Amino acid sequence: MAKKNFYITTTLPYVNADPHIGFALEIVQADAIARHRRLLGDNVFFNFGTDEHGLKIYRKALENKKTPQEYVNEYAKKFDNLKKTLNLTYNSFIRTTETHHIKAAQEIWTRCFENGFIEKGIYKAKYCVGCELEKQDSELVEGKCAIHPNLEIEIIDEENYFFKFSKFEKKLLDLYKKYPDFIVPANRLKEITNFVSSRLEDFSVSRLKEKMPWGVPVPNDDKHVMFVWFDALTNYISALDWPDDEKKFKDFWGTKDNPNALQMAGKDNLRQQAAMWQAMLLAADLPTSRQIFIHGFVTSGGQKMSKSLGNVINPFEYVEKYGTDAVRYFLLAKLHPFEDSDFTKEKFETAYNADLANGVGNLVSRVTKLLETLNVDLPAQVKKQDRLLKEIQPFIESYNFYLAFQQIWQKISQLDRFLNDERPWETPKSEAIESMGKLLTGTHAMASISEIAYALQPFLPETSEKILRQFAADHIKSGPPLFPRI
Repeated sequence: MAKKNFYITTTLPYVNADPHIGFALEIVQADAIARHRRLLGDNVFFNFGTDEHGLKIYRKALENKKTPQEYVNEYAKKFDNLKKTLNLTYNSFIRTTETHHIKAAQEIWTRCFENGFIEKGIYKAKYCVGCELEKQDSELVEGKCAIHPNLEIEIIDEENYFFKFSKFEKKLLDLYKKYPDFIVPANRLKEITNFVSSRLEDFSVSRLKEKMPWGVPVPNDDKHVMFVWFDALTNYISALDWPDDEKKFKDFWGTKDNPNALQMAGKDNLRQQAAMWQAMLLAADLPTSRQIFIHGFVTSGGQKMSKSLGNVINPFEYVEKYGTDAVRYFLLAKLHPFEDSDFTKEKFETAYNADLANGVGNLVSRVTKLLETLNVDLPAQVKKQDRLLKEIQPFIESYNFYLAFQQIWQKISQLDRFLNDERPWETPKSEAIESMGKLLTGTHAMASISEIAYALQPFLPETSEKILRQFAADHIKSGPPLFPRI
């Protein structure tokens, strides 16, 4: 059977601050899906990277007495370090300051312009630099952005280029109707449908270079640079070497009749990803995305994370203290995939001890110690056992990662109960060997250790590898605990 091509991308984090746990959630979710698709035999293109232009970056660089390029180079490296820290498998790290990305952004601009969807006008707006978005009065709370209340709303009144967003209401609604699962979860599809139906307004896609020089130059007009969103959104296809490599683009992004791209984004990115970006693709006569998965925010102690409150969760610190798979476990198993979820040290350590140390860690420790004590050659136990992996496949493909974990942990509990019922450490050696053989090979009602290890591959890859390696040995021996109790 020929391999299927599968494309997945996160949003690009804006490089004005260190990586936080909220973005770690998105990239780990994407990594679990990418790993799962590889296990199915798919040819996966997994895109990640950094968004490096715009007014916010320009001002931050000046504050730090650095050139904008020096500033973004420093932060891009921090985000790329997530690959090792979180054991990620992305095979594309796109930066919006790269030459080939700039070329792609200028090409999509040119196509939109030539097709009549970009024109000059006067931009008068209330603007939030934190969001890099125009704000309507209805979106302001006491005159400030609800997401960035610490920033003053700025008034812009200047000549800009505009994207004719208003021309795409019907085309976008037709897209949502054609693919009822275009946005997951369904309430986010309803939300964007209501937004698009409520009369779209054209939006600015450029800034005057004399006021804000840090951006992609607008083709054929050296007085303007591109608005950061127009530039950054193009990364999803510039990562595929579009427009130079049409075959690669079609193979992974898809065609108009068969779109293929899966995008991951937070709920604050819904409008940009599901409406603005899709309209840009339609304006350039390119295929749209196929599906967009929208996740909620990560809160800390029930509050939005902020430096002023001192409740920002640093993923690097947690990995250093508890291990990569422990962090991956909490993000995937204990945070709701679609709604806001709370992350605290207390909740994290409770889950760590209960599910990892006392759960899978304790089970593996008990079994290996028993087998080491029996000191016999058992039939080769580790082979590809994907029964449990197939059972949890629907949960992974519907992004209900926590339900996949519930299924796996039910199997772990079954094996623990089996051990407690059989009590092989109290039986004659021949009976103990028979019991352990059942546990290792699995029965129609019980998963085997290797089945559990295989099912953990997309989520806890280091743990899965350790278990499989341990049980592939000629003589199974106990080892250090997978998750030492805190």
